[in-house]
Amino acid sequence: MTILLVILGLICLLVGLLGCVIPVLPGPPLSYVGILLIHFTDKYEFSTPLLLILLVLTVLVTVLDYLIPMWGSKYFGASKWGTRGSFIGTIIGLFFLPWGLIIGPFLGAFIGELMNKNTKGQALKSGLGSVLGLLFGTVFKCALCGYMIWVLVAEIWDKLW
Repeated sequence: MTILLVILGLICLLVGLLGCVIPVLPGPPLSYVGILLIHFTDKYEFSTPLLLILLVLTVLVTVLDYLIPMWGSKYFGASKWGTRGSFIGTIIGLFFLPWGLIIGPFLGAFIGELMNKNTKGQALKSGLGSVLGLLFGTVFKCALCGYMIWVLVAEIWDKLW
């Protein structure tokens, strides 16, 4: 049973890392499940505080993944219409995976700014901020999943030596 849990855990960790760049897969939650599966073996054990911290970070990064594109457009000078459009575009983009998660926030911010009677230049700038926010969120997801893999490697290393 231990070998099966370790193999499933490793698969979840690797697929979770892929999920950071493939929008269909929930990257950090999959990686966290991988850590939990390995934790439940009799061979490897992670501390309860570490598991709780990873859980909080997983939830935080997952929620921020939907909010950061909106904040990115706001940073680039979007109005309330643009930031709301970016958020709505992110939600609608979920139904048109994988490209919807890139195009959705951009179009939402762009259309929101045009509805606010801003120039096309400002609307494009707002849309670009939304896409950059999406990329920034992807970096956060990759960092967290990479850290979870590093935690496992460190645990394996400790057991070997």
